[in-house]
Amino acid sequence: MATKHICQSGLFMRHIKKTFILLLTLAFLLSAVAYVSDFSFETIAFSQTWLNKIMNQTYFKVIKRTSADPTQKDLLAPSPSQQIQPRGTALYHYVAHPSNYHFILDEPDKCKQDPFLVFMVPVAPHQLEARNAIRSTWGNESSVQGKAVLTLFLVGLTGGAEAQQQLEEESRQHRDLLQSNFVDSYFNLTIKTMVIMDWLATRCPQATYAMKVDSDMYINVQNLMSLLLSPNTPRQNYITGYLMWNRPVIRDKNSKWYVAEELYPEPKYPTYLLGMGYVFSNDLPEKLVKASEKVKPFNIEDAYVGACLKQLGVAPSSPPDPSQFRVFLGQYNQKDFLRVITTILGSPQQLIDIWKDVKRPI
Repeated sequence: MATKHICQSGLFMRHIKKTFILLLTLAFLLSAVAYVSDFSFETIAFSQTWLNKIMNQTYFKVIKRTSADPTQKDLLAPSPSQQIQPRGTALYHYVAHPSNYHFILDEPDKCKQDPFLVFMVPVAPHQLEARNAIRSTWGNESSVQGKAVLTLFLVGLTGGAEAQQQLEEESRQHRDLLQSNFVDSYFNLTIKTMVIMDWLATRCPQATYAMKVDSDMYINVQNLMSLLLSPNTPRQNYITGYLMWNRPVIRDKNSKWYVAEELYPEPKYPTYLLGMGYVFSNDLPEKLVKASEKVKPFNIEDAYVGACLKQLGVAPSSPPDPSQFRVFLGQYNQKDFLRVITTILGSPQQLIDIWKDVKRPI
């Protein structure tokens, strides 16, 4: 009896041992699956907040940084299916196709008067001074050489209820603000640019030309209009500005312009136009939005537009006088600003001061 009891005890212990090993193996396999899958998203819901309301009760994901750099912050994005997340880098990017986003502030009837030229200015929500400087200078030009001109600003999410309220008040006052529900950040400039293209394609297809222009730029609208009214300037498949040829893709992870190989594997970018300001025939926005469905997004927005143009088979054009698209002009000289089309300035106040001087009688 004792022997039988000992045997039964032995069998029982072996059974427990096998069960323990099985459970241990299962736990190991589950851990391995979790590691391979790299679950780096934590779901959070912003219920009963201003952000929840303007995002139509959308759930969000917090994207955890994978870089060891402590200065890199977690980012907020619409959903993990809309993200490209290179491992081991501080770079995060979301799908650039504008169908993933919607407008919170819009001016859908702005183009009813059939503008000839539309300036689209991507700007950060907090940059009120820059917007006001443009409104009081080149953005105030509504008719040039008999052609209607329109200026609009595009921003992303503000990040706070008070800032959003201020933006909405500004919109009511000026009726020139567009806001879409993407996170407004440097890494999302590609999204911002494609949302601009989408707005032009869907709200303003009747315009003849448009110009994407940064908020720190001086624009000589008279010179630009002379270029566009020239009989030699095409009205289809045309885009011009400051051309960039044979530019290498930056692979240094410490660089502001770093692009991972998995986002853009080629060693050089196709020819593109520097993002400070490029003008294009208004048939292109719809085509670029369509092309973006086939071009993997990356964070260098002007080069990304170049990649979409390559997909379309459209080559950027050199302007008749390339010196009219200048990065910097150096020390101020009124004659220089009278002959350029665009150049970068240092501050909103500098734009106001130069504009006043350029407009004074010679």
